Amino acid sequence: MDNQRNLLLAVLLSGLLILGWDVGMRYFYPAPPEADVAEANLDAQASSTAEPAGAATAGASTASNAVSGEAEPQSGPVDLKTALAAQARVKIDAPSVAGSINLVGARIDDLVLKNYNATTDKDSGAVRFLAPGNTDIEHFAEFGFVVAGQRVSSRAVWEADGETLGVNSPVTLSRTDENGITYKIKFAIDDTYMIAVDQSVENGSQAATIIQPFAYIKRTSTNASPDQFIAHAGPTGVFGGSLYDPNSYEELAELGRDTPAGAASWLGFTDTHWASLLIPGEGETDTAGWRSLGDNLFRTDLIYDAKTVPAGGTLTQSTQLFAGAKVSEILDAYEDTGITYFGKAISWGWFEWFEKPLLWLLRTLNGLVGNFGVAIILLTVLIRGLMFPIAQKQFGSMAAMKAIQPKMKALQERYKDDKQTQQAKIAELFKEEKVNPLAGCLPLIIQIPIFFALYKVLYLAIEMRHEPFLYIKDLSGPDPATILNAFGLLPYDVPGFLGIGVLAVLMGFTMWLTFRLNPSAMDPMQQQIFNLMPWVLMFVMAPFAAGLLLYWVTSNILTVAQQSYLYSKHPQLRAAAEKEKAEKAQAKEREKAEKGGA
Repeated sequence: MDNQRNLLLAVLLSGLLILGWDVGMRYFYPAPPEADVAEANLDAQASSTAEPAGAATAGASTASNAVSGEAEPQSGPVDLKTALAAQARVKIDAPSVAGSINLVGARIDDLVLKNYNATTDKDSGAVRFLAPGNTDIEHFAEFGFVVAGQRVSSRAVWEADGETLGVNSPVTLSRTDENGITYKIKFAIDDTYMIAVDQSVENGSQAATIIQPFAYIKRTSTNASPDQFIAHAGPTGVFGGSLYDPNSYEELAELGRDTPAGAASWLGFTDTHWASLLIPGEGETDTAGWRSLGDNLFRTDLIYDAKTVPAGGTLTQSTQLFAGAKVSEILDAYEDTGITYFGKAISWGWFEWFEKPLLWLLRTLNGLVGNFGVAIILLTVLIRGLMFPIAQKQFGSMAAMKAIQPKMKALQERYKDDKQTQQAKIAELFKEEKVNPLAGCLPLIIQIPIFFALYKVLYLAIEMRHEPFLYIKDLSGPDPATILNAFGLLPYDVPGFLGIGVLAVLMGFTMWLTFRLNPSAMDPMQQQIFNLMPWVLMFVMAPFAAGLLLYWVTSNILTVAQQSYLYSKHPQLRAAAEKEKAEKAQAKEREKAEKGGA
């Protein structure tokens, strides 16, 4: 009766765990919009994104106020195609990106990433990353000047000396104001995602002028990746030689502005797979940080210190803009050029030392077999192969533990009234017999960092994005073949905790099988809980990345094969466990008979 009550309680708690997990994850870490960051519909209608005048908070520098003080043109909501067609533009055409520079305001506000499709549909088109202001996916970078405390208008029209910005084909924008001061902005792009920007001034006026070059990135958070416990997305940078990413967009909106201490090595906004970042050149900065503009709009500012340019004098300031995919190898290559911790734009966290080698190994295996799903299987086989000697020691220790069970029981009986002495005597017994009671936990402990690291690699590494395997179109997303919608044949979506796919079922079954093959002598209640555990985990793990479940299923299958082999090498272990189970069953039958006779 007690066992039945306990089992019912275990089932109830398991159900609460499944429901609580799903509700909690949806509440604290809501799913991103269907269009991941820049995967928005190209024809989506826009909402007004005008920046109110005076958006800068009290205490900001004069230049910071000047940059913030000019409102966007009140043109009202516009769709993307209309915005791109309305302005004079210089084309961008490079190996990894395409788009244009807006000659009104010298803005890079049109950029798509050639190497990445918006969805798993091959005809979905390239990911759109940057978009003009006053569209509902606005995200752009602007470069300009503050002159004598006044910002050069963002509505000013610049002239270009070329029609297309490409590798080895820089483009320079220029304009001269009514005082005879000439401003130039030279853009050069490499073969990935870095744009070098040189801002220069030639003071052709009759008097010295105070000038501050600036750059900023402005974006909406409505289509941003969610900031999650596993990976940060949002305002990110390196200040004073340390990574700085404490705030989500919601937290920045509460703060109003955030200007970290220390010199900025880079700063901007990151998403799960993309980033728009400013890298300061030489020269002191007046302002480097982020601010909330209201209406889900945010900006990262990079304003250099004021310089006095004498009549006939010049001023030049260099800045770099990274706008594109967070490919680990590309970011690390830029870091090698001197950009401090640029590789940490990917939110690796504490296990970076293990996650990056794991990603390298997956890429290497994928290069050999041509499929990341097969690479994950090979990775699992490799890991289990390396752990096989540990598993052998584990089974040997288990066999030794079974052999000394009679001695342990004798000590427990002799010192049953003196627990401290009992524990000391048992420890002496372990030492004499050279038995490690914790040896069985070692494989599990080793698996934990591997499992977590693979989870983060599948989530963060852009190499895993939209990678197919068999019927799965994206190994970094959940298994699409869920049972309750007939594996996608029925036209409705299944809630997260009920979205049990093929891999989740296989995971539950193979885990249950590993427990069944392990003849551990448990009491009936423990046995029932262990029988229930695989099916609880099946519900909990179903929404996770399909690649992670593929790893777990493969690991379980290898565990079954490994157990079968090792039990054949240690028959005394199985025999001892089966004998103990039989003795417990007989004791239980006697107890029932005694109760029946009473």
